[in-house]
Amino acid sequence: MGRRSILVATGWVATAAIATLIGLGAIRLVGESLTGTPGGVRSAAEIERALAAPEPAPTGTTASAAPGTASTAPAASSAAPSGNSGARRGFATDGGTAVAECGVGGVRLVSWAPAQGYRVRDVDRGPDDDVEVTFQGAAREYELKLRCIGSEPVAVADD
Repeated sequence: MGRRSILVATGWVATAAIATLIGLGAIRLVGESLTGTPGGVRSAAEIERALAAPEPAPTGTTASAAPGTASTAPAASSAAPSGNSGARRGFATDGGTAVAECGVGGVRLVSWAPAQGYRVRDVDRGPDDDVEVTFQGAAREYELKLRCIGSEPVAVADD
C-alpha cells in the first residue's frame, strides 16, 4: 500500500508540473494579445520618436493644462506619411499620450499609449471630423478628444 501511495503522489505531481508548463507556454504564446491594448502599448522610446520634430515647433504650441485636460507636447510640424499634408502633434493627459495628424480625411490618431496604472478603454482612431481615446485608471478616467483646425490637430473640451 505504501508503494502505491508514493506512485500515485509522484504521478499527481508530474501531471501538475506538466499542466503548469503547458499553461505557462500558452500564456507566453498568446500573452501579448491578452494584455495588449488596441493599437498596442508603446515604449517610452517609441513615444519620444513619434513626438520628435525634425523642425522646431512654432511658438505657442505647448499649452499648460488644468489637471485632467490634454496638453500638447512640443511638436510636430512634420510632413505626415501616406500622403497626408497636415501636421503631426503629440498630446498628453495624466492617463496617457496620443499622437494625431490632420489629412485629407480629417484628423487621425497615429498612436496612443496609456500611462502606468491606466489602460485604453475606448479608441476612435479616425480619420474623421474628430477622434478620441479614453484612458481608464482605477480611480480616474481621461478622455482625449481631438479635431483639426486648419491643418493642425488640437484638443477640444467635452461638449
